[in-house]
Amino acid sequence: MSRKGGRGVKSLAMAGNEADAGEMDPEKTADGHHVIIDGRRWRATDPAIPDSFRQELVDELMAARRAVKAGESDARRRVNDAKTALGERGAPWWDERSGADFDERIAAAVRALVRKRQASSICPSDVARTVGADSWRSIMDDVRRVTAGLADEGQVIVTQKGEPVRMADARGPVRIVRGPEL
Repeated sequence: MSRKGGRGVKSLAMAGNEADAGEMDPEKTADGHHVIIDGRRWRATDPAIPDSFRQELVDELMAARRAVKAGESDARRRVNDAKTALGERGAPWWDERSGADFDERIAAAVRALVRKRQASSICPSDVARTVGADSWRSIMDDVRRVTAGLADEGQVIVTQKGEPVRMADARGPVRIVRGPEL
């Protein structure tokens, strides 16, 4: 059982892991948008996130929670990014996937995935698949636009053939790595 805000509330992401381990699934609301844990309603993780990306985000969330306990300075932002990328915070995952709130989910997914893969890079399509459900291809331009903004802030570095590039100048496949300001 993990802690949230000092209370013994089970993480939604952890609840999913327990279900995978053969333990009981948490109770869900009729629409599947929320889970009920210890009598409280919590937003469920976006079920459209592919398992491999969901697991990376859960791993980052758990590492961030350990960092909170250790008193690391950026730990709470890391927790927020992972939970937002999982769809547990921010704009509801069942609503239209557009606008500033959706851009924040894209940014959170970029930050969480590059933190998790700090020794390697991510592909913009990894982010699109994480937040875009079945229509991930249609949001690739949004992912590239949001990533360009993060690169301008120094949070990420966009590379092509191993060399840093501006997203606006890049043609073809790019990779994203952690920047100095993240």
